[in-house]
Amino acid sequence: MERRSLLDETFRLSIIFKGMDGVLEIIGGLLVLWISPRAIDSMVATLTQYELSRDPRDFIVTHVLSASHGLAHAGKTLAAIYLLSHGLAKVALVIALLYNKLWAYPSMIALLTLFVAYQLYRVSYAYSLGLILLTLFDVFVIWLTWKEYKKNKLGQATLAKPH
Repeated sequence: MERRSLLDETFRLSIIFKGMDGVLEIIGGLLVLWISPRAIDSMVATLTQYELSRDPRDFIVTHVLSASHGLAHAGKTLAAIYLLSHGLAKVALVIALLYNKLWAYPSMIALLTLFVAYQLYRVSYAYSLGLILLTLFDVFVIWLTWKEYKKNKLGQATLAKPH
């Protein structure tokens, strides 16, 4: 069995995280379609009530509540389409990357580059530490994907050369 480098393992773990993020987006998109935004808002408020009573400025809880409130006042269909399309694209590309499909590497780089551009646009209007951290993670995954792509492209080219 071939031993993987730290870079290979980091890449594999990072795209698995992207895949899990995609699955969560798909679940979120389906929930948005099936559950009313007000019901989601109410459920989130109930689930976060205890934590907010302990720390009214809790970073994660306040951002979850903010997202929930935004959903209650935004277009339900647009939110569902956004979540479902992003989630499906990420999951499909992660599966292709795990199967080492060469076409998936530039596709993932392109998709994440679009996400980074949009996230930077959003941060320019409203500061969000969570969005900044997500953007930095996406840039890191782009770099890892590029490194893996170059390695795998070279490896496939070497295999294709006649001896």
